[in-house]
Amino acid sequence: MSTTTNRETAPRDGGSVDHRLARLLETPFFARVVPHLAPETLHQLIQYRGLDACGDLVTSATPAQLTSLLDLDLWRHAQPGRDEQFDVDRFGEWLEVLVETGSSVAARAVAALDKHLVIVGLSRYLRLFDPGTFEPTESTDDEPMDRNEMMNSETSSDVLECEVGGYLVRARRTDAWDAIVTLLVTLESEHNHYFHTVMQGCRLLSNSRPEIDGLDALLIAPEQRLHDVAIERERRRSQHGYAAPADARAFLRVARQPQSTPNASPIATAYFRAVEEEASAPHQEATEDISTSIDAVIELLAEAGVMPERPRALLGASDEGLRATRLPLLKRLIEFVLHHDEPAYLTRSREHAFLANTLLAGSSVQSRPFTPQEASDAAACICNLGLECWTARGPGATSRGKSSPRKPDTSMPPDAFLVGHDLVTAFEVGWSVLYQDVSLFVADQLLSTLADLRCVDPDTRRGLRALRRKLEQQRKAGTPWGARDAAPGQRAGQHSRPRLQMHAAASDAS
Repeated sequence: MSTTTNRETAPRDGGSVDHRLARLLETPFFARVVPHLAPETLHQLIQYRGLDACGDLVTSATPAQLTSLLDLDLWRHAQPGRDEQFDVDRFGEWLEVLVETGSSVAARAVAALDKHLVIVGLSRYLRLFDPGTFEPTESTDDEPMDRNEMMNSETSSDVLECEVGGYLVRARRTDAWDAIVTLLVTLESEHNHYFHTVMQGCRLLSNSRPEIDGLDALLIAPEQRLHDVAIERERRRSQHGYAAPADARAFLRVARQPQSTPNASPIATAYFRAVEEEASAPHQEATEDISTSIDAVIELLAEAGVMPERPRALLGASDEGLRATRLPLLKRLIEFVLHHDEPAYLTRSREHAFLANTLLAGSSVQSRPFTPQEASDAAACICNLGLECWTARGPGATSRGKSSPRKPDTSMPPDAFLVGHDLVTAFEVGWSVLYQDVSLFVADQLLSTLADLRCVDPDTRRGLRALRRKLEQQRKAGTPWGARDAAPGQRAGQHSRPRLQMHAAASDAS
C-alpha cells in the first residue's frame, strides 16, 4: 500500500496540504479508494483542487457516484431557498475534462449516465438534423435547390458543423465543440445504441417550437425535458437525505399555521420513506486499508479547511449534536430518550436531520443560505420553542393561532414526552409561534407606528409611505418579510442602513 494513503505512515511534515492532496490524487492506489468515498467528499475534492486536476478521480468513480457528483455540481442556486438551475457552462467543462482523460474512458462514463441528463446538456450546445431532410426534391415550377444550399439556408455560413453517425450536428455555441464531437464519434463506434438514443432525443429538442398563436401555456420540449430531469434529480437526492427546495418551502409554508390535530406531514413521510429505501439497498464494504485511506482523505480536507462541517446529506442529530446543545428542555428530553428508548432516539435523530435539511433547502437568513451548522442549530432551537409552547399552542390547545407575544408556560412536557411524540410536530409548533408571535406581531406593530409617524423631510415621507403600502400588501398576503427591501435605506450600495428584522429565519422560506 502506498505510504501517501496511510495516515499512520505518511509523514506529518510531508509538505503543504495542497502538495499532499496532489500526491494522494496521483497515487495509483487512490483509484481503489474512490468508489468507497461519499459523493459529497469527492465533490469537496473537486471544488478544492479544481475539476481540471481531478480527471482521474472522476473516471475512477462508479456510475452511481458520477451521477451524484453531477447532481451536486451541475446545479446552482439563483437565490437562497429557491429552486436550483442547470449550469450549462459547467456541463461543458465536465465533458472537456472527461474527454481529456481519454475518449473511450469518457464515452464509457457518459454511457453510464442518465440519457435524459445527457440529452438536456448536449441540446444546449448542439442542433441536430437528419441530413435526408436537406436532399433536393423535384419541383414543377422552381429549380431544385442544391443540398449544400439548403443546409446553408438554415443558418449562417460560419457556424461549426459536422456529420456524425448519419446526423448533421451544428453548434449552438462554440465552447466545448471539439470535446463534444470527439465524444459523439466515440459513442457512435463503441456505444452505438446509447449514441442513437441520445442523438434522437437531441434532434427532437432541436425541432421544438412554440405554438404560432402564442396560446400554448405548456413548456416547449427543451424546457419540459429539463424540468423532468430536475424532478428525477430531486428524487435521487431525496434518497440520500436531501430535501428538495420546493418540498422544503411547502413544508415551511404549511407549518406556519398551527395544527388542531397531530397529523403527520406528507412531505416528511415521503422524505423518510425515500431515506429508508436507500438505507435498505446493498452497499459495497470497504477493506481495512481502504477505510484508513478514506479517513486520510477526509482528514486532509478538514486540515485544508474545505470540510469544516459535515456534508449536508450527512447532517444529523448525532449524540454529540443534540446532547451538547444549550437548549435545556430539548436536551433533557433527548437525553431521556437516549437512555431509555434507543429506537426512538434514532427516529428523533432522523427527524432532526430532516428539519435541518429542510431549512437548508427552503429557507435563508438575511438573504443568504444557512450553513449546515446554522441549520442544525436553528432546527433544534425551533423544536425547543415548540416543546416549551406545546401545552398552550400544540395540537389540541385552545389558545392556538393568536398573534400576540408568547407568555411563559410553566407546564413543561414530561421527560418521556419524545418517546411518543415526534420532533417534526414540535418544530411545526415552534415555527407557527415564530410566525404568529414574531413576524405578524412585529408587522402589525410597525404598521401602527408608521400610521402615526410624521416626518418633515419629503423624501423620507415618501419612502415611509411606500413602505407602509408595501407592508400592508405583504401582511395581507401573510408574508410581511416581503416588504423588507421597501424600507428606507435598503437600496443597494448603502452600507450602514436600518434593516427590517421580521422572523429572519423565515424571511425567504417560501
